[in-house]
Amino acid sequence: MAPISPSTQRWTLVAVCLGTFMLLLDVTIVIVALPDVQRSLHAGFSDVQWTIDAYALSLAALLLPMGSLADLFGRRRLFAIGLTVFTVGSLLCGVAQSPLMLILSRAGQGIGGAIVFATSLALLAQTFHGKARGTAFGVWGAVAGVSTALGPVLGGLLTSGLSWRWIFLVNLPVGIVALSITLTQVQESRPPHARRVDVAGFLVFTAGLVSLVFGLIESSERGWGDTVVVVAFVLAALLLAAFPVVEKLQAQPMFDLSLFRKPTFVGGSIAAFGMNGSLYAMFVYLILYLQDVLHYDALQSGLRLVVITGATLFTAIPAGRLSAHMPVRWLIGPGLLLVGGGLLLMRGLDGSSSWTDLIPGFVVAGLGSGLVNAPLASTAIGVVEPRNAGMASGINTTFRQVGIATSIAALGSIFATKLHGATGATYTARYAAGIDELLLIAALLALVCGVAALLLIRQKDFVPHGPPAVAEEAAAVR
Repeated sequence: MAPISPSTQRWTLVAVCLGTFMLLLDVTIVIVALPDVQRSLHAGFSDVQWTIDAYALSLAALLLPMGSLADLFGRRRLFAIGLTVFTVGSLLCGVAQSPLMLILSRAGQGIGGAIVFATSLALLAQTFHGKARGTAFGVWGAVAGVSTALGPVLGGLLTSGLSWRWIFLVNLPVGIVALSITLTQVQESRPPHARRVDVAGFLVFTAGLVSLVFGLIESSERGWGDTVVVVAFVLAALLLAAFPVVEKLQAQPMFDLSLFRKPTFVGGSIAAFGMNGSLYAMFVYLILYLQDVLHYDALQSGLRLVVITGATLFTAIPAGRLSAHMPVRWLIGPGLLLVGGGLLLMRGLDGSSSWTDLIPGFVVAGLGSGLVNAPLASTAIGVVEPRNAGMASGINTTFRQVGIATSIAALGSIFATKLHGATGATYTARYAAGIDELLLIAALLALVCGVAALLLIRQKDFVPHGPPAVAEEAAAVR
């Protein structure tokens, strides 16, 4: 490949960082606006759950297939398509006139997001080499951290100052600028040996996951014994059980099941599921508590969540550096244990509680989150050969999205049962008790996954990847 000019390198970094900023901002910016969305569109509690889960499910189902498509048709082309789909999805979310339209548009955002996630780091790896690559990845990581932390505040500002619709419409100028730069400044590339798309695996996995989440969400309104719910669970069990069989029959499966023979890869996948399924899933219910019970507006709620995201940033940078010098299980495992401990510290809520009662738990859980996220990414690709790094990273991200989607659905079903029939004077007490119960469940999930990470993640499973540039390029295949 011909040498890439410094100008092309700079513009590629700008395009990728803009796309990443837009996607990760959207993860947290939406949460603080959920009560306003619910009131504006006269949405039910299950609609609120689907607003988050439609995005997470699309990401989980499409991340790996989109990486294969990028290998086949070109990374720049797919990146541009992803930006377009995400931007159009944002527009449709911003003008949504019904809960169903919003949910479908969120799914569209997830499709675009999956494409952008699957190609972003690969574009950086093909463009930068040597020390410049390390700098580029450092800038990208900083943008990722800032966008996630900024989400609650910006979401609160837009929702309180303008309307919840602007949390989606704000993506339009960013997406248009990123798309223009991509089409005019970014070079196209394809790997020499592209993987074919595993259509059968994608269909079975997606149908099974959607059935599971549908059953969990619908159970909150229909009840666990309802025929529709039971059928959804049975179908999910059959499809997800069939998925490993389908993958074994594929010449190029999207999930290489042999990766799960390595305890460290299993431990990293469990940690990814537990991280997003505990603290990040609880964000939804904490925001609902702050607004519905404590009567804070979107901005006031977003500012209070900054306690968590700020604590996360405080430990994330040191954890990233330490992961190169110490066994990562001593970061990931204790980090999840801190998350679990922080969630337990948030408990004890009752009808007279204030948000300050949550601060110690916010700080501890946030510090733990920062310890987990940075080394978890390196763990996913560190235990496989470079040629499998893209798939390994994709599987880890998929577990993250499955964790948040299934946990939000399951916790929501439990929460709705707790609130059933509560009115007037009993509502606040029942609401606080429900949040208290969810905190316990999420804490147990984080603690169990933290112990699993300590037991399963082993330094001897890591594969030498050669010179740093080679290792970084392998990590960024997808």
